[in-house]
Amino acid sequence: MASIAPNSAMEADRFLEETKAKPPHRFWTLTEGRAFFELGAFYASRPMLSQLPKGDGHAVMVLPGFMATNSSTVPMRRLLRDLGYDAHGWDAGRNVRVNEELLQVIEAQLKELFENTGRKVSLIGWSLGGVLARELAKLHPEKVRLVISLGSPISDDRNHTSAARLFKFFNGDEPEQLRDGQFQGLDVAPPVPTTSILTKTDGVVHWRGSVQKKGEFPSENIEVYASHLGLGVNPSVMIAMADRLAQKEGTWKPFKPSAMRRWMFPKLDV
Repeated sequence: MASIAPNSAMEADRFLEETKAKPPHRFWTLTEGRAFFELGAFYASRPMLSQLPKGDGHAVMVLPGFMATNSSTVPMRRLLRDLGYDAHGWDAGRNVRVNEELLQVIEAQLKELFENTGRKVSLIGWSLGGVLARELAKLHPEKVRLVISLGSPISDDRNHTSAARLFKFFNGDEPEQLRDGQFQGLDVAPPVPTTSILTKTDGVVHWRGSVQKKGEFPSENIEVYASHLGLGVNPSVMIAMADRLAQKEGTWKPFKPSAMRRWMFPKLDV
């Protein structure tokens, strides 16, 4: 990950201004309707996407974003099943309240999938779903194969998202108090291979809030051209996701797109 070393007071001020937590520019928020075109691109490219690397049949649990339900992840899960995965939505209904009841539900589902298949489960989370997937992996790393988050606010500062006020309306400060502070340190990657897929034109979560900083465990950031609401169907995301899931367990390596597809994944400059 590139670093910036300010060498003057003016550059230091500019660096602090650029990196401080703030929601996305309003322009990107107002253009989130782009997601409809991404959905169209998903179905137009569906035959090509069906030719992506095939899976080994292990279970994949997909967690929806804030205020969303399993309906939002249907296209993604259908593709994953076509690629050979045992893909599941979550059992928690609409993703609104982050509380102990929710944690118990998703923990029970992870345990059931792990025990029924006898294999570790991959977790994919969209936006808030990605935050929950990462924290679930921290609680039960022995049951998780890898985690992929899509446009997730994985910093400890809610000011990176334009949905912060709405989230606080439903949740207050409770999530940070769960499990003796388990939901603090959101920027720390779980102890399993972790991929954060993000877009600099995200209209809900500022892209800097989705950057995974390097740490003790294998992790990476993958930038795509997408909207926030389109991340769950964007063909570029599907390509990266299929590549990550197809790796044999224990052989994780950072994402390296083919020369033909390199244009879809700009080099992330942070």
